[in-house]
Amino acid sequence: MADLLTADAVREELGGLSDWSGDPTGIGRTVQLGSFPDAIAVVDRVAAVAEELDHHPDIDIRWRTLTFRCVTHSAGGVTHRDIELARRIDDIVRSAA
Repeated sequence: MADLLTADAVREELGGLSDWSGDPTGIGRTVQLGSFPDAIAVVDRVAAVAEELDHHPDIDIRWRTLTFRCVTHSAGGVTHRDIELARRIDDIVRSAA
């Protein structure tokens, strides 16, 4: 099982991510894309990465607004797996802008 990050470690890791917030119970980010199809294309790319990492975010889709939430449920909080997934989501969102 992955090790939980402390509150200080989560804060430090969030500093290196784009527009993410959270605490040891979970991290999240909301992004707005240009259109609904653009948003769904981002979700499709995130899904592929999630499968590759075998780690899946919670995703809320509201028209062209996406909210991602990452938490390692089996560990009961944020782990390095969540930080890596958040970094990959950032890369996808950045390339879609």
